[in-house]
Amino acid sequence: MKLNYFVIPLTVFLVSFLGGQLTGSGMEWYKNIKLPVWTPSGWIIGLVWTLIFLLAAISVAIFWNLKNKPSYFYPVIILFILNAILNIFWSYLFFGQHLMGWAAIEAFVLGSSVFALIILIWPFSRTSALLLTPYCGWTFFATYLTYSIWFLNK
Repeated sequence: MKLNYFVIPLTVFLVSFLGGQLTGSGMEWYKNIKLPVWTPSGWIIGLVWTLIFLLAAISVAIFWNLKNKPSYFYPVIILFILNAILNIFWSYLFFGQHLMGWAAIEAFVLGSSVFALIILIWPFSRTSALLLTPYCGWTFFATYLTYSIWFLNK
């Protein structure tokens, strides 16, 4: 068994856990702000993020274990790590600091990093790239949702 089969899921779990802790710390505030009527319920958001994290872990593992690694293999791994940091940072900005405008900008950067990963991975593993498409779509949806919340509460 390869070490990355433990390290990758553990890292994804850690990102999920830290983001969840930051989110949980801001739930009282979140319950008292204006939300668009089309805001998904909390259980849907949790379910979607669970699926996204699972698919992302599989995507990273597939990419990591490619037999023919691209010349830019390590920059892509660094982009995966940066993406994880951005994921946590959004929760910090939105739920921790209540900086909704900055969180909307950060969410766009997060979504753009996922899109870049898809583009960079596609020529080497379409499966790995396709596993990231729900993440990409959801982060751009979250960008619009974050912007809408900021607009309703400014």
